[in-house]
Amino acid sequence: MEKAKPGLTPDAYAASFDDWRGEELRRLRAAALAAGGVEEVIKWGHLVYLSNGPVALIRAEGKRVLFGLWRGQRLRETEPRLKPGGQYEMASISLAEGETLDPAVATALVRAGVALNAELGDPTKAAKT
Repeated sequence: MEKAKPGLTPDAYAASFDDWRGEELRRLRAAALAAGGVEEVIKWGHLVYLSNGPVALIRAEGKRVLFGLWRGQRLRETEPRLKPGGQYEMASISLAEGETLDPAVATALVRAGVALNAELGDPTKAAKT
């Protein structure tokens, strides 16, 4: 897994991939930001979108781009390709070369994640209680 260098900005991270991964990463990034109400940061070596806690992540890796959502297991009706895994009701979609996620669906997923965090609180804190 390729990790972002310390101090790397979201813009620099997005620009650091000049192949299909970069194209998909930038498409997903625009969709996440279009959801509104999120703060975009580099955390854990990749793009993370925050709103009352983490909502979504986008990570480019060797042969895939990962789009993940905290509480994504609750959103599988919106996007059946979301695969459950990890803590905090995480679910993610792994995209290989030639695969894509409709930006409108990505935006809807992030909006739903923001709404869940507004209703239920920070998923990382809620899991500790």
